[in-house]
Amino acid sequence: MKASRFFIGTLKEAPADAEIVSHQLMVRAGMIRRVAGGIYDYMPMGLRSIRKVEKIVREEMERAGAIELLMPAVQPAEFWQESGRWAKYGPELLRLKDRHDRDFVIGPTHEEVITDIARREIKSYRQMPINFYQIQTKFRDEIRPRFGVMRGREFIMKDAYSFDKDVDGLKITYQKMYDAYSAVFNRMGLTFRAVAADNGSIGGTGSHEFQVIADTGEDEIVYCPTSDYAANIEAAEAPALIATRGAATQALTKTPTPGKAKCEDVAELLGIPLETTIKSVVMAVDAAEGPTKIVLLLVRGDHSINEVKVTKLAGLGDARMATEHEIIATFGTPPGYLGPIGTKQPVTVIADLTVANMADFVVGANEAGHHITGVNWGRDLPEPDQVADIREVVAGDASPDGKGVLEICRGIEVGQVFQLGTKYSEAMNATYLDESGKPQPMVMGCYGIGVTRVLGAAIEQNYDARGIIWPEAIAPFEVVVCPMGYDRSESVRAEADRIYGELVAAGIDVILDDRGERPGVMFADWELIGVPHRLVIGDRGLKESKVEYQGRRDTEATLLPVGEAVAHVASRVNAALGR
Repeated sequence: MKASRFFIGTLKEAPADAEIVSHQLMVRAGMIRRVAGGIYDYMPMGLRSIRKVEKIVREEMERAGAIELLMPAVQPAEFWQESGRWAKYGPELLRLKDRHDRDFVIGPTHEEVITDIARREIKSYRQMPINFYQIQTKFRDEIRPRFGVMRGREFIMKDAYSFDKDVDGLKITYQKMYDAYSAVFNRMGLTFRAVAADNGSIGGTGSHEFQVIADTGEDEIVYCPTSDYAANIEAAEAPALIATRGAATQALTKTPTPGKAKCEDVAELLGIPLETTIKSVVMAVDAAEGPTKIVLLLVRGDHSINEVKVTKLAGLGDARMATEHEIIATFGTPPGYLGPIGTKQPVTVIADLTVANMADFVVGANEAGHHITGVNWGRDLPEPDQVADIREVVAGDASPDGKGVLEICRGIEVGQVFQLGTKYSEAMNATYLDESGKPQPMVMGCYGIGVTRVLGAAIEQNYDARGIIWPEAIAPFEVVVCPMGYDRSESVRAEADRIYGELVAAGIDVILDDRGERPGVMFADWELIGVPHRLVIGDRGLKESKVEYQGRRDTEATLLPVGEAVAHVASRVNAALGR
């Protein structure tokens, strides 16, 4: 490719709405242009990187045995009504009507469509296992699209869907896809972790997220540096920090705590460790018939409730935060002084694993300006109705695998794999005939990679003050040849053309900047765009039979003999790409 025949739309300034580095640099490097909130044109420079991401994904999907197809972006509402997600998905699902007043959606994902394909096409156990995938545009109507391609409304995604005859088969397929995803992100040159995750609105029984490590990531990742344990903070296990419950040593005492509604303030007032206080959180579960169920969640004062864990508990899938009116009616006081002793109405008490083993702790007295100290299970209040892991882990907690302590970092989710089970096949009657001729629901998995999101994540992990630093595998070009005075010096032009031609012949993705720009402009453009390798050719160097090479991460340039330049650059590129 020659620059004069390509479109290079670099900008000196980023738009005011670009909040994070990847958004700023993708706009400035001429990779994207905003059309509407969360919707972008992918310009030629950006599209080249997208196509390279797609190529890697396709190669690894096919290596894992997945078969490519293409499903429609516009989906009939009937499928979503069958699965139950029409009512549950929420406002992110863009709904529309056609001219015949029939309901459709713009697909944010394709579980329903692929299940319809399977129930029509797969009849026998002999046709499984099978795994279909596509690379296609999705749409999710985010309430606040932001961060460029990181949280847009329209985006490109690779989604795959597997069908097995039983759970054992699903586990084999799931592992293949897990391994394929690891290969994809390794080939892209990204630093990532695969972490245990919550299945969210997709449903199912098991999931892993692939998180690119970056300080600007929206997700918190919990991991153990001395073992393989890793999880999204929503799914990370929080073992009890107290092995056994101690004996009571304090008398139960109602203690004035005027104006001290937070555990931190109560601990400071009473001169006690924060770890001896209990934080009360009230949730409500509405019933189709009868009164709303009020649930009191108890965690240690220095901990936080993990709402995702709570909603995984039996009967709490639709739990919501209780209103102030509900709290006053149940406890007799507004939030701030709530506790399990002396409630106005009966409540279900769920204690965190650590709380269940505490002794001599402090709770709200259900009276404004008062707490109760010296509280003990059994003596002062009944054992909790349920004991469960309902808190978020904190750095320094013991790793659940017993092999060290946990640390927390931030990450950007670029892929996720799910064990769906029979959630969709049962809802949509996707069955096959087993070996005995009996109908059975297909066992499904689904697997997604955010193709356009990968670009933003890669940049968040690879940039400096001058611009992007692309890994070779997904850079728009692997090498740029920068001739000094291409339009003025015949010798420079001839050598640049020769080197360019030999690099092309060697299979290197190279661009020759033949625009005749000044060196400062030329270098600034390519550093901003982030091409990994640069060769500079000028009259001064050619007089000594030298050209200048500099890797995008290098602090200084290196002079190379003209005759060795192509081999040197090609070997660097090939080594980075593992070829």
